[in-house]
Amino acid sequence: MSSERTTLTAGGLLRAAREKQGLHIAALAASIKVAPRKLDALENDRWDELSGAIFTRALAQSVCRALRVDATPILALLPPAKAVDLDHVSGRLNAPFRDRTAREEGALAAIAQRSLLWAGGVLLVAAVVTFLLPTSWLQFERAPVAADPAAPVVAAVVNTAPTPASAPALAAVSTPAPTPAASASAPGPAPALVEVTHGAPAAAPSAQAASTASAAAAAALQLSATDVSWVEVRDGAGRILLSRNVQRGETIGVDGAAPLRLTIGNAAVTRVVFRGKPVDVTTGQRDNVARLELN
Repeated sequence: MSSERTTLTAGGLLRAAREKQGLHIAALAASIKVAPRKLDALENDRWDELSGAIFTRALAQSVCRALRVDATPILALLPPAKAVDLDHVSGRLNAPFRDRTAREEGALAAIAQRSLLWAGGVLLVAAVVTFLLPTSWLQFERAPVAADPAAPVVAAVVNTAPTPASAPALAAVSTPAPTPAASASAPGPAPALVEVTHGAPAAAPSAQAASTASAAAAAALQLSATDVSWVEVRDGAGRILLSRNVQRGETIGVDGAAPLRLTIGNAAVTRVVFRGKPVDVTTGQRDNVARLELN
């Protein structure tokens, strides 16, 4: 008789349904993902060990679904969830409700608005500063290098076109002085030009005709171009020895302290000879710009 009374409880009905299917309590607990001790408390009607009436009824429904039995008679034997829950919260039913959502949203909107104003102000100040900056600060063109009396003399021989013997040459002689190179001209159909990076006024053209050829031949670096090509040459101390366009058909000789660092803007049309040996300008070339270091 006591066995029938046990079966008529909610826990007894659940245990009977499980045992009828030959399912162990641990296997059932694993299938519904609940601790076996909670399932044991439910089957033995120890509801005080469970987390309230809502959890007890939900657990019973999960067991019924797993065992595929009707949950209605079992839920009817369980304590009603509403009555139990109201007992716990009845003391706070009359507590005033305060809606703080509007204030919080207003505060967030104010913070966002201030952030946007600050960002706009910073951008405006940056634009004004950029507008008021001197134009020279925004130009990144290389400034001309002043003559350095202590720097080594650099000679560049330009325009290798043959000159008639009767025509005097146009030349500039390099001597240590802070003034730029000067040249004196004389009439002739095809004048030759000797360009000196640092030097003094040229001597008589007749006295320089022979020294021009020897200076060009003695230069360690010779640059020539079949078309216009920008060339920059720096010596080992980083001083600029040459920085300009090499015209078509032009040949330039440069001497300076090694290593010589070259930047060639149109490598495809530029020929480089260093110490009598041609240099492959394709080494280190990218987008027709070659960067070389010659020792």
